[in-house]
Amino acid sequence: MSHFDELSVTKDVILSLSKDAKKKKSHFYGLSVTKYFLYFLFLITFSFQTFAQPKFSEMSVKPGAFSRMGFGARGMGLGNGLSALTEGNLVAYYNPASSVFQSGNSFQTGYSFLSLNRSLNFLSFTKRFEFFSSKDTSGKPSSIAGLSAGIINSGVSKIDGRDNNGLKTKELSSSENLFFISLANRFSERLALGLSVKFYYYKLYEKITTTGVGFDVGAIYKLSDNINISLMFADLNSKYKWDSGPIYGQNGLTSEDKFPLLKKVGLSYKNLDYKFLIVGELESSNAGTNIIKIGGEYNIYENFYLRAGMDQFNLSNSDWSIRPSAGLSYSYKIKDYFVGFDYAFIIEPYSSSDRHIIGVNFNF
Repeated sequence: MSHFDELSVTKDVILSLSKDAKKKKSHFYGLSVTKYFLYFLFLITFSFQTFAQPKFSEMSVKPGAFSRMGFGARGMGLGNGLSALTEGNLVAYYNPASSVFQSGNSFQTGYSFLSLNRSLNFLSFTKRFEFFSSKDTSGKPSSIAGLSAGIINSGVSKIDGRDNNGLKTKELSSSENLFFISLANRFSERLALGLSVKFYYYKLYEKITTTGVGFDVGAIYKLSDNINISLMFADLNSKYKWDSGPIYGQNGLTSEDKFPLLKKVGLSYKNLDYKFLIVGELESSNAGTNIIKIGGEYNIYENFYLRAGMDQFNLSNSDWSIRPSAGLSYSYKIKDYFVGFDYAFIIEPYSSSDRHIIGVNFNF
């Protein structure tokens, strides 16, 4: 072997070692980021609990509380701050503009385990539509629209009915439901706008029922491939009108309960290199609340995700009960279909047990 051959071999060995060192360094850096991100998830899930008796807030007596608890295991596990999210299975509940970013067709169901004989169930379908022009040969759609529809069903059963003498009569139940349908359009690569129409139906007691119609308006703007911002107004015109005449006749009363108007500003960030995303949202209302919602999700393994979040951090009331959460998702591919399972755990103060949310989703 000549002197130049020896130099060439030595150079190749040094370059090989250098590449291995960089690869190991990158690997350890990735592990370090992952470790700190998991610390972040742990802290926001378990460090913000408060046990003080909350002072009065007008929001506590506003109607439609069931519709503000969140939608599905993924959203609730992320702290419900999803108005700027454009990845994964999406639903217009969090922002009517989000459906244009849905990949494939998404069908989601959810069931909740709650204390005090309460129920909370979810069902949704989201689809993106791409329209092409015959004159455009670029292969890109000339227009993108989105459709999302869903149902939230809630209720309380096994309510102890009593007569005027205090004697037990029968068990009662109540049911409160939300039906929504949303249309969205992507006006450019960066901007999407959407509108949701919401139908409320509340069966309070036998002949006492009410209905209401409201609207959500939302926008999502992509600052970059990794960062989104959002703006949303929820429950415009939503209200219940009550009439107790069917029970009390001429002595019955009529009343009107208006839902709180919610204004939301959101932010999301995703990191493709280390497979995590972070979402955040500030929600203010005309009921005097200013609530921070934050969450994070990490793709720890192929099609397996861990997440944690924090909801109801009220800047206007330090005694307001915070809702930490955590969850996971796993999906399995069957031919061209994905079948997924979601789970979320939410701490619920002043309850005999915490919330457990399970869900099944199909993407096709």
